[in-house]
Amino acid sequence: MQTNKRLRSHTAPIVLALAICATLFLAGCDTIPISQVNGDPARYTEKEVTVAGQVINSFGVTFGTVGQGAFELDDGTGQLWVWSSGFGVPNQGARVSVTGRVQAGVTLGGRFFVNVLRETQPRKGA
Repeated sequence: MQTNKRLRSHTAPIVLALAICATLFLAGCDTIPISQVNGDPARYTEKEVTVAGQVINSFGVTFGTVGQGAFELDDGTGQLWVWSSGFGVPNQGARVSVTGRVQAGVTLGGRFFVNVLRETQPRKGA
C-alpha cells in the first residue's frame, strides 16, 4: 500500500506541471477556442484569429497548381469550417493550427455556411 501512496504523491505534481505548461503553450500561441468564435461571431468578423483542432471533414479541388477547398475543424469545444484558397486542404484526421479571418454567410461548393474562417496564412501542425 505504501508504494501506491508514494506513486500518487509523485504523480500529482507532474500532472499539475504538465497542465501549467500546456496552458502557457496555448496562451503563447494566441489560439482561441472555436466555441468563442461561434458564440460571438460578430466580435471576430474580419479579424485575424488562430484556432487549432482536428480535421473532421474536408473537400477540395485543384485549379492548376492552386489548391482550394474547405475543411471542418473540431477542437473539442465546437466545429468551424475553414475556407482554404491557395493553401490546399489537409487530410481528414489531421491536427492543424489555422490563422484566418472570420466571415459570415459564405457559400462554398453550393453549400451555405453561417461562419467560416478564411485562411490567410499557411497552416501549422497542431
